[in-house]
Amino acid sequence: MENVSRRDLLKMSLVGAGALALGSVNANAAVNAKDVKFDEEWDVVIVGSGFAGLAAGITAAEKGNKVLILEKMGRVGGNSVINGGIFAVPNSDKQKAEGIKDSNELFIKDCLKAGRGLNHVDLIDTIATRAQDAYKLTLKCGAKYIDKVTHAGGHSVPRSLQTANGSGSGIVQPMVEYFKNLQGCELRQRAKFDEFVLGEDGGVDGVIIREDYKFDPKSQKDDAENTTGTKKTIKAKKGVVLAAGGFCRDVFFRQVQDPSILPTTDSTNHPGATAGAMKEAFRIGATPVQLSWIQFGPWACPDEKGFGVGSMFNVNGSFRYGISVDPRTGKRYMNELADRRTRSQAMFKVIDAKADIYPINFCDSEGVKNMVIPEHYTKPLESGVLKKFETLDELAAAYKIPAAELKKTVERYNSFVKSGKDEDFGKPMDKTTTNGVDISKPPFYAMRGTPKLHHTMGGIDINTKAQVISLQTEMPIPRLFAAGEITGGVHGASRLGSVAIADCLTFGMIAGENIG
Repeated sequence: MENVSRRDLLKMSLVGAGALALGSVNANAAVNAKDVKFDEEWDVVIVGSGFAGLAAGITAAEKGNKVLILEKMGRVGGNSVINGGIFAVPNSDKQKAEGIKDSNELFIKDCLKAGRGLNHVDLIDTIATRAQDAYKLTLKCGAKYIDKVTHAGGHSVPRSLQTANGSGSGIVQPMVEYFKNLQGCELRQRAKFDEFVLGEDGGVDGVIIREDYKFDPKSQKDDAENTTGTKKTIKAKKGVVLAAGGFCRDVFFRQVQDPSILPTTDSTNHPGATAGAMKEAFRIGATPVQLSWIQFGPWACPDEKGFGVGSMFNVNGSFRYGISVDPRTGKRYMNELADRRTRSQAMFKVIDAKADIYPINFCDSEGVKNMVIPEHYTKPLESGVLKKFETLDELAAAYKIPAAELKKTVERYNSFVKSGKDEDFGKPMDKTTTNGVDISKPPFYAMRGTPKLHHTMGGIDINTKAQVISLQTEMPIPRLFAAGEITGGVHGASRLGSVAIADCLTFGMIAGENIG
């Protein structure tokens, strides 16, 4: 990979995604500013109200701009509200307080390993350099984090900050309130972006939207056929920021990119995670990047829909302080703290959906006590997806696991915790990960596990200023910016856990700094 240029990788990704035709659609098909009458005028218009959109909105507004944030759903925040609230910040003050040594180079190395070397390094380096500023932005808005730094899967050192309420809402809600209190700002819900209005220079002059839009959650596809709402044309004097997220819920578009994904495949995303805004950017000539790389999150549960309440138990409980076993053999089959792609691929080898066979993830009472957010195990326990057992024999009987083999597996794993080295799969066993916790103190807590569609790595090409790059000119499209999951290239083949918040906030902030 060392001899392959970024431009060559881009060309390869376009061919692999079948997206070249998308990016070269004639931009003349777009609406021209001279042919429309604008109903409203703002300095900056932002599409999407998650981490990226809010960071862009706040930063742009604090420069004195009138900012409008558009949200097509009835609820603010998109996936940002329902995610786990784990935010990777290399070289943070919390790391230094715990004596954790980190560096930009180590962060980039970890991202490249998870991304199989397909990451655009200039973008990762920007996150490494500016994530601390994005973190300070959230603190200014009122976000709160627990004191202890979290060691997310695939990272070489602990560098992820956990919100105090254990959810992305711990960042989104304070940012929403902060934004709404800024002069000349509005966050408008049920307002769907439909298309761009272009100026004479080919740049973006505004957007056409629909107000009072009602999204149909039953369709599970891009809602282009949904004609609800009232059309309005809005001028954006200084530019538009696309922060509309990924397309894990867009059944048509995701299957075009990866035909192996079935229409029935579940996703952790909110229902409105579709490709509409992204496709409009392609229609006016934006460069598509790596659209076929779609990530599964390995910590979900087959006994509930979507992200559910069980995912965070696996992230912070069973995978960290326990193990995952194949119920047919009672044996481990993976490093429970490897990157997401590695774990998902290992789990798929165990799963037999037709026979209703799924991996079993579990830890003991000490593991549960070490979970920093108690609700991450109490909620799944109350819902029934997490089960409590007084003995390993009870656990084995409930999931039809060979009890003798399960006990041998637990005994072997416990010896690795004691020695500080996992001789089977290389799971980190230092104090910052397992904290010396083995699986020996009942009761035991177990859950069935499965990967679910979680993040789309591909999207719109941007530069380090968050400017959208034209496929035709290879230069920025005037007055068009993008940030967050709608962009591509940052994460390569697979996103490293907890880097999404860093990506969204950092490039959202950068878009706000550079617009106008």
